[in-house]
This record gives sequence, structure tokens and C-alpha cells, in this order.
Amino acid sequence: MTSADSTSGPSGTDGSDIPPRKGFGVDVGGSGIKGGIVDMDTGQLIGDRFKLLTPHPATPAAVAKTIAAVVREFGWTGPLGVTYPGVVTHGIVRTAANVEKSWIGTNASDIISAELDGQEIVVLNDADAAGLAEERYGAGKDATGVVVLLTFGTGIGSAVIHNGKLLPNTEFGHLEVGGKEAEHRAASSVKEKKGWSYEKWAKQVTKVLVAIENAMSPELFIAGGGISRKADSWVPLLKNRTPVVPAALQNTAGIVGAAMAATRDVTH
Repeated sequence: MTSADSTSGPSGTDGSDIPPRKGFGVDVGGSGIKGGIVDMDTGQLIGDRFKLLTPHPATPAAVAKTIAAVVREFGWTGPLGVTYPGVVTHGIVRTAANVEKSWIGTNASDIISAELDGQEIVVLNDADAAGLAEERYGAGKDATGVVVLLTFGTGIGSAVIHNGKLLPNTEFGHLEVGGKEAEHRAASSVKEKKGWSYEKWAKQVTKVLVAIENAMSPELFIAGGGISRKADSWVPLLKNRTPVVPAALQNTAGIVGAAMAATRDVTH
């Protein structure tokens, strides 16, 4: 099953004769694998993104084949970035909390590259990719100092960026907060499972934010994940010190951040 959508921005042209700098990113999710060409000057997609269903079981080999199919849809032959929902160091997967355990220890960069005739692949954590994109083009583009993005979904993903530089593979969702892992306390899935009101859930989110503040004093929190679309219902209820703003790029953040990683070597 395939789909193309129109969530992308303008073509990237600004009326000048200078062509946009282009990158390519692929965002691997639990239900879909989507990719697109990114205008690196604006952070907007050039044309539509393209999406295929995530294979099940989502083994490294099956996912790599699907990623290759997405890339070939665009005829892209240059370096590309790919997101992964876990810790990745030097292309090697270290954790698999919510995906196939067979990923652990695999060289994801090599597996994907082999499906694409040796193309250069940069693999990075999915929240890190979203954080890079939001810090440069989205909700954090005017911020200085330390910016922390948290994605609230099945778990809690995190990204820390300092003046444009990524501190990769933070796992704030696994911080112990009041005797419980942060994501077991304040992921949006917890709210849904327990039927909590926004008021009750916001109290738990506040506890997580305060724990992070006490450790590193960020200048800004960016709230991502699907529940960020309803930020007006819960962000004003938070009682932590640091400003919290909703993510701006939504569905394109992972693609854009992955493209950034491939073109700027931000993972090292």
C-alpha cells in the first residue's frame, strides 16, 4: 500500500535563479515509513512525501527493503538520513524498546546501504531528528542555549540541542521520576489507557519537566507527538519553570531532521 500526501510546503523556490540546497530524509515509524526531498534552506519539503506501510514483522531486512523502495520512488542517489526509534551509535542499533529485538547490535547503516547499491546512509534516533528540525526551522528557531524536545506518544522520546549542536541519544523517557520511569508516568499513551483528563495528565508531565529542569536548566521545552496538536488543552496547565511550546513541523519533522543529519554530519 502506498500513499502520497500534500503535507509538504512550497517547492522551495524563492523567485531567485539559485536552486535550493536539497537533502533527503526517511522517517521510520511503527505504522508507516515515509520520505521526501527537503529544501535545506527553508526546512520545507520539495513536492509531496511518499509513504509505505511498515512491514510486520519489522525486521531489519524488511524495513531496509521498504526504505529502499521509498528512496527509489524519488530517484534519489545521494546521501540520505534515516530515523530509528532507539539509540544508534555510529550506525549500530543499541536499543529496541518498542520495535523488533533483532535490531539490537545490527549495523543499520550498512543494511540499508546494501539495499541501495552502497549509498551513504546516516541513521539517527527519531526524536533527535525531530529535535534538530524543530530547533532550526520550527518552534525553537529563535531560541538560544539548550533546547529540549520531548515527544509524547507510546513512550517519551527526547532530543537535546545546544546552539544547533545535537547531544545524541538522550533517553529522558527512561529517567526515574518519583519512583517510576518518566514515560510510564507521562506518555500520552498513559493518559489514554487510564482515561485521565488533561488536568490530571498535565500534573504528571509537570513532574517530568521539573526533573529535567533540575538536572540541566534548558531555555525551552518543545512538546512533540500527536498530542501536541492539542497543546492549548494542556500546555497552559503545566507548572514547571521553563517555557513549553508545541512542535511546529508535525509530520515532516523526522524527514527534515534526517536530511539535516545526512547533509551536516550532526550526529558526531
